[in-house]
Amino acid sequence: MVDPGVLAAAPLQSENFGALSLVPPLLAIALAMITRRAILSLFLGVWSGAIIYTGGMGVVTTLTWTAESIGASLFNAKIMTIVMFLGAGVALIWRLGGALAIANAATSRLDSQRKVGLATWIFGMLWFFGDYSNTAIVGTTMRDMADKMRMSREKLSYIIDSTAAPVATFGISSWVVYQLSMIEQGYQAAGIAGEAPGSFGVFLQSIPFNMYCIFAVVMVGIIVLTQRDFGEMLDAEHRSWKEGKVLRDDATPMQSAEESLGDVVTETPQLRFFLLPVGALILVVFGGAAYTGLAGAGSGAAFIDIVDNAAFVDALQWGSFTMVAVGLLSGVGSGLMDIEEAMETVIDGFSMMLTAISILIMAWTIGSVTGTLGTGVYVTSIAESIVSPTLLPVVILFAAAVIAFATGTSWGTMAIVTPIAIPLAWEIGGNTPELLPVAVGTVFSGAIFGDHCSPISDTTILSSTFTGADHIDHVRTQIYYAVTVILVAMTMLLVWGVTRITPLVLLPVGVGILYGLVYGLSEWDANRKGVLPRAPKSERRSSPADD
Repeated sequence: MVDPGVLAAAPLQSENFGALSLVPPLLAIALAMITRRAILSLFLGVWSGAIIYTGGMGVVTTLTWTAESIGASLFNAKIMTIVMFLGAGVALIWRLGGALAIANAATSRLDSQRKVGLATWIFGMLWFFGDYSNTAIVGTTMRDMADKMRMSREKLSYIIDSTAAPVATFGISSWVVYQLSMIEQGYQAAGIAGEAPGSFGVFLQSIPFNMYCIFAVVMVGIIVLTQRDFGEMLDAEHRSWKEGKVLRDDATPMQSAEESLGDVVTETPQLRFFLLPVGALILVVFGGAAYTGLAGAGSGAAFIDIVDNAAFVDALQWGSFTMVAVGLLSGVGSGLMDIEEAMETVIDGFSMMLTAISILIMAWTIGSVTGTLGTGVYVTSIAESIVSPTLLPVVILFAAAVIAFATGTSWGTMAIVTPIAIPLAWEIGGNTPELLPVAVGTVFSGAIFGDHCSPISDTTILSSTFTGADHIDHVRTQIYYAVTVILVAMTMLLVWGVTRITPLVLLPVGVGILYGLVYGLSEWDANRKGVLPRAPKSERRSSPADD
């Protein structure tokens, strides 16, 4: 989710390098998958881009781009502070026993892997106002319970990742506001700002065409309820429920609260140490969004105008800071910590996020590199040459998916593709708004798919971070499910292109196909590997230490 301003204002003049522009992101992705060293892989991808751009070694350019990815964007700076504050807030909640209190309160009811998975899925859908806070709060809260029920960290990361950004695209969040701004940019690019319908109306109409996000959330429910897996997730789950190893032996988890933050400071964990900081976070985020929205829209403004003008990222920054402040006051005021210990916990929370911050910086940098080399423009230009009314939704979806996967940024992809997709849809639709919701929905779907399963995506990185998973293991296991979902979405969009049946009919059909695929692929993969497609009921209730 990189600030489009970084892409638009690349550190050097943007040029089109054609097929060479694909080298940096693809090299970074390939190296990340092979070496399992995300930071090194990203750095080498950026370096390759500098070599292509300068025609030489490019060391100075690489370092300049890296520095500018931090300093040239206020958005990126805000995201870094949000991540650090969330880390500190999570640290305080952990040490004060808030997360343990939640786990203890739910343990008597969440007595199976299915129930833990279902609770995580529902919790993720309810926390709809931001993907960053979603992964932080849900991941940290559910991790211990998932471990107890022998759910692999890969599975937990998948559930959280697929109910973060996809859900945020439909809620009251910075994602929706950004999507609305992208529609307006598309109108300006097409020169139809005075003719086209309102951006919010088109956004609402585009929701049924945002099939990847809808199916991704549904897919989580199918996987959780059926307890069936396939691909590398099947291997991870067998390892976890048979051996009690929630991580593989050589895994490098992104974060471990126990090792980073130490022991809980109380023997009687209380819910208030979770509810007060998290409640403050929610109140300030929504209050801040309402305040900035009203300030921007003016008194008597319609609700949608208030949403349009709300500064959700700023509100999340205020909320995450308030979360830390309330946690500090709660810990010191209750006598569980003195001020020195509380501040040390905050610093521990900051340090816990350094790996994630490092990867985020490199991911933002490679986003700037792809903008500078013209990666998005090159991929989209290829897609444009084969567009027809029937293929329009599939082509836009594919183009956005490839760009987002290669760059690791859904917002940057929307900024690249939307100003091309909307004029294209307007022209192919006979200068009518008929195909505008289709273009908008498919751009968003493809962008989030790529962001969702790319190893250089910030949301994917944070999902690994807050569940304590090995980042590349998370990517490798999740990609089977993400590809399955997008193939079903492509199929349904192709059917729509041929028949023009309302997507409200196609969505339930797609859900049925997803269910059939999960059942069939789990049976086939289990038979191929000589294992069971799901754990026996007796093996999915507790860890070996609790037996």
